Amino acid sequence: MTAADVLREAAALVARGERGALVTIVRTNGSTPQRVGAKLLVLEDGRTLGTIGGGCYENDAVLRARAAIADGRATLARFDLNDDLAEESGLICGGQMEVFIEPIAPPPDVYVVGAGHVGYHVARLAAVVGFRVHVLDDREKFANAERFPDAVEVVVDAIPDWLAAADIPRSAAIVIVTRGHRHDLAALRAVVGRGLHYVGLIGSRAKLARLFEVLRTEHGIADEVLARVHGPIGLDIGAVTPEEIAVSIVAELIAARYGRLRRGPDEGGGARVRSLRWTPSVPAPSPAGSGSGSG
Repeated sequence: MTAADVLREAAALVARGERGALVTIVRTNGSTPQRVGAKLLVLEDGRTLGTIGGGCYENDAVLRARAAIADGRATLARFDLNDDLAEESGLICGGQMEVFIEPIAPPPDVYVVGAGHVGYHVARLAAVVGFRVHVLDDREKFANAERFPDAVEVVVDAIPDWLAAADIPRSAAIVIVTRGHRHDLAALRAVVGRGLHYVGLIGSRAKLARLFEVLRTEHGIADEVLARVHGPIGLDIGAVTPEEIAVSIVAELIAARYGRLRRGPDEGGGARVRSLRWTPSVPAPSPAGSGSGSG
């Protein structure tokens, strides 16, 4: 399989919505089993296409590639083919080789739930920065292809019903920006326990506290599940207008994609950006037998 064949397979992998990693020899010194430019495609389940020479060092490169798929970070690896690793593989070449390991993945999906003013600007901006945008609303006047020409999907349907039935990938982000608390609650209830990469909800801390209390007490959703919700949604940039709020939200989507979020002013993390995200504290239970009467 040639390097061109490997690249075509990598493109087909992304087109299918799958993830992998491309391993490319970028530097050699001395005698090596493959030349600069040789490529190996590693699939998420460990299967491979192509080769960078075989042997134990290729197995090690596959392990590193699978780690890169998991954390989304490219890496440079160096192999010395005159050491014990080469001897074990039977490839006593006497050279050195460097490979670049690059994770590859399809564009991330974002589901914008609510096609009003904020949803409109979120969808437009998310498409510009490379997200595959899906728009959902129960009002055709707002959710239509004319308003969202860059969306890969515009759905007019009952919001909670569609979300509950949809096959949403775990890597997707959900942005809940509907027109009211009731719709926000129904949408959040439909997705909050599904282990999705990101679920964000627009609104104030007071609104968040009320919705969480309903989900906790009336629907039995655990606190640790609710704690994973990003709300109030967006980065803390002082956004006011729908356009500014959209910038804040999409910036948080980008930060979440690359693992750059930190939570609140007291959480460390170096150069990580600070989210508006906040989780209401759970009220402590009242001692048994206590009351509020005056006696």
